[in-house]
Amino acid sequence: MSEENKRKPFGELRIGPLKTAVWRNENEKGPWYNVSFERRYGDRGEWKTSSSFGRDDLLPFAKLAD
Repeated sequence: MSEENKRKPFGELRIGPLKTAVWRNENEKGPWYNVSFERRYGDRGEWKTSSSFGRDDLLPFAKLAD
């Protein structure tokens, strides 16, 4: 499991199955932030995530990024 998956995000926003997470990082120069995007979907009764998005996901992701 990667370090990013072990810790909690600084903040999260959701629109339907789309999620944006803001990750706070810090070093000797101060903090900086990264953003990750994912889409949740069901597959045979199990929830999964994807980092591949369709055309209809782009506008909602733009709103989340704003």
